[in-house]
Amino acid sequence: MNITIDLQTACEDIAPNKDEFQHWVAASLVDDVVEDCELSVRLVGIHEITGLNFSYRGKEESTNILSFPFQTTVPMKVKLLGDLVICNKVIATEARQQHKQINNHWAHMIVHGCLHLLGYDHVEIEEAEQMEALEIKVLQSLNIGNPYLN
Repeated sequence: MNITIDLQTACEDIAPNKDEFQHWVAASLVDDVVEDCELSVRLVGIHEITGLNFSYRGKEESTNILSFPFQTTVPMKVKLLGDLVICNKVIATEARQQHKQINNHWAHMIVHGCLHLLGYDHVEIEEAEQMEALEIKVLQSLNIGNPYLN
């Protein structure tokens, strides 16, 4: 499987490098995607993530990550997974508040977002339990502990 990441940086905040994103995405997709795939990762500030969160989810607040799965009925050579939009400041704040290592929290958010791109959700309790179990499994493969044990 070949994964192409279009990394877009729309803010000046500190973030992991493209190789780290590549590693986390690859771990997230190992059981679900066997073909070449592509996704966009856009790093944004508070203003942009808040606007997107309101436009797409009706919530007037910032958030850590938004996932926009790509859907088409047209056959394509490369599987386009979609877009992840991530707010660096929110990730850093959450990591600090939750006493987590920053890169571990970044990895968790990338895994979480990728699972959304693959169709997983956490609206219903059973869905949430399944998605969290997958997140924990992927993070363990990256030598990162269970993020829900805080």
